[in-house]
Amino acid sequence: MDENEKISEVGGESAGYLFEFKSDGVYLTVYPNTDSGILFELSDMRQILKDYGVADYDIELLARTVRTADGVPCRLAERFVTPIDGEKRENVMVEEKVQEADERETMTFSVDVSKDRMTAKIHIDRDAAKKPPTEDAILAALAERKITFGIDRDAIRNGLDHGSEFTAAKGVPPENGADAKIVKNFSLADKGRPAVNKYDQVDYKNMNLFVLAKKGQVLAERIPHTQGVPGTNIFGDEIRPKPGKPKPVPAGKNTEVREDNLVVALIEGQIVDEGSKISVDPKLTIQGDVGVGTGNIDFVGAVDIGGSVLQGFVVKATGDINIKGMVSGGVVQGYNVYIAGGVQGMNRGEVRAEEEVRAAFVENAKIEAGGGIYITDVALHSDLRAGKVLAVEGKRGLVTGGYLAAGEEIRAKTIGNTLFVATKLVVGVNPMLQRRYQETCKQYAENKKKLSQLTKALNTLGKIDVSKLPPERAAQISQMTRSQFPLAGKIERDEKLIRELEVEIAQMRVGRIRVADKMYPGTKIIINSIMKNIQTEEQHCTLSVEDDEIKAGPY
Repeated sequence: MDENEKISEVGGESAGYLFEFKSDGVYLTVYPNTDSGILFELSDMRQILKDYGVADYDIELLARTVRTADGVPCRLAERFVTPIDGEKRENVMVEEKVQEADERETMTFSVDVSKDRMTAKIHIDRDAAKKPPTEDAILAALAERKITFGIDRDAIRNGLDHGSEFTAAKGVPPENGADAKIVKNFSLADKGRPAVNKYDQVDYKNMNLFVLAKKGQVLAERIPHTQGVPGTNIFGDEIRPKPGKPKPVPAGKNTEVREDNLVVALIEGQIVDEGSKISVDPKLTIQGDVGVGTGNIDFVGAVDIGGSVLQGFVVKATGDINIKGMVSGGVVQGYNVYIAGGVQGMNRGEVRAEEEVRAAFVENAKIEAGGGIYITDVALHSDLRAGKVLAVEGKRGLVTGGYLAAGEEIRAKTIGNTLFVATKLVVGVNPMLQRRYQETCKQYAENKKKLSQLTKALNTLGKIDVSKLPPERAAQISQMTRSQFPLAGKIERDEKLIRELEVEIAQMRVGRIRVADKMYPGTKIIINSIMKNIQTEEQHCTLSVEDDEIKAGPY
């Protein structure tokens, strides 16, 4: 017999199907249906297979072949029995004899499909007098209900053996999409809480009132929402997932969106998180005093203080500092410093500004400004140094005691008093420039000394064979050799800066002191390095240098 000899066939193209019983198995071809009517049922196919003694076949494959109807033969089984001349002859693949049939009645069962069409449960009416349904019967019942996906044969077999209710088919649920989320690269959790140092000591002068952002810093990232993964119900239908909810990128003031999902700071300042928006504020506002409730302030940007800066506390900012109250023994340092009240230094208070300082009065304090210092009432026993102008003008315009220095001009209404309190005024040399010159000269001398000592040490070590030294000692010598080059570069740069500062200082020749009302004896003045002690009361005058001598002229 040929390997693929046809033994029998049932149906044809006109019937819509064709069963071919060959020596190597059973084949089914289902032809495309061009008519609107139904030519046959699945139960018809199963009856034909039963008539030919085909018991071991894939019911899912049968149902899928019928549903597909693509005209392509599909091999359903290996074994069959075909009637010939009133007798039955097994095909060459049959190896097992047909078992004797169980004559008992079969237990009834039902198929229950869930409302969401995701599960099919079998309910068996158990009766000891009846035989259980077969696996094929269960599969056939599922096929008749057009259940083709997620059939669990192991669960069916186990359920038939042990249970009266079991899940025979289960779909795959869709995976819903994830909502978009915002991942923040900062934390405001510790805001307003005192910092703790490495020794677990609480620093109540650092209250973490703000979190700073640097220009170009990525503040937050949006993780986009996803569409999800489709599922399939037990009828083979695709179930669309629920997509995640989108979220806008929370870019606020002084930030921008980059790469569609990143929030980047455009300036330096404090991070302000409003929930839907993340901004960078270049100004910090303190409603009350800077004291135990706030701790010290060190801010990149401007600072507004509604109260005063109390004794022992520090306010530093890269921008302007506006203080509505006073500075009472505190330290303030900013670009411009404006104090609506005065400065009560208590011999420890200090105010520094890159440009100018303005205050109502100053007493027992130190003020430095790269530009001007402007006091609207009195300056008492204080150290005031301005790069350009120092003016004490206003209601009283009184300067009594202390040290006042300005690069160009000192103006006051009254200097000194009737008790001849010692008051020193210096004009014509920028005190800030002079201090920088002195600090640079000191650093230059120290570095030259270090380089000289290093050079001598290396000259001595140069006579030693480094290859015979321990690795640690050889590495130390190598480090010393490398360190001399940046040190020499620093010395060269400082030397150049010293020459430039000397030129600037030498060019400062114009300096004057203007007195709107009176200057009392006890006042010592220095203009362009020329000194004069005031012996008699001077009124409404301007003091300047003429012919290497300080002379008084009209105001």
